Amino acid sequence: MDSFAGKLPDIAVVRDRCRSLAMLDAILSPDWGGRYYSFDSRWGEGEEVASMRDGCGSDWFMVFTSAGVYARGFDRAVPNSPDLLNQVPDVFRTYVEEPSFADYDGSPIVTICFWREVPDSAWRIAMTQEGGEDLFALLAEGTAEAYREWAEEYYEIELDLKAVQHIFSLHPITREVALSLNPEVDLALLAQDIAEIGYPE
Repeated sequence: MDSFAGKLPDIAVVRDRCRSLAMLDAILSPDWGGRYYSFDSRWGEGEEVASMRDGCGSDWFMVFTSAGVYARGFDRAVPNSPDLLNQVPDVFRTYVEEPSFADYDGSPIVTICFWREVPDSAWRIAMTQEGGEDLFALLAEGTAEAYREWAEEYYEIELDLKAVQHIFSLHPITREVALSLNPEVDLALLAQDIAEIGYPE
């Protein structure tokens, strides 16, 4: 548990990584429904949400607020353990009970959760004995090289590492960078994704 929490950087860096992952997936998978990572900078007033869905029942959601960050993950290969949510502090209770982060019938599903309030010096984590941290492995690794390796296998394509690094560095997306990653990307639609993700322009 401690080793996973220790791999996570501070809140600002985690947020930047989430936006980079979402931006890369927006380019590689213009159809939102097929994306693995997403980020909504307009989720609520003063609230942003990063998410992952693998299409096979495992997912995670991470909420960024003025109070800090709350994340909940569910690994379908690990037994559901909703009692973990009892450890989450009251400041994040709204998100623990958020229907969007629950099962289709509204019941809570979780195998790992972690959080960090703004004044905290470290992340706090609750997870099952079986784990669940693998859901966040790419986020914890946080490198362009790791993303390219994952994406080339997941999307079955070859990617220009320099273009991936460009986006991991949160540099404004040029036409050349976007087309080098996906020659068929619609730049007008991509502009909408850039705005939704809150990616720097």
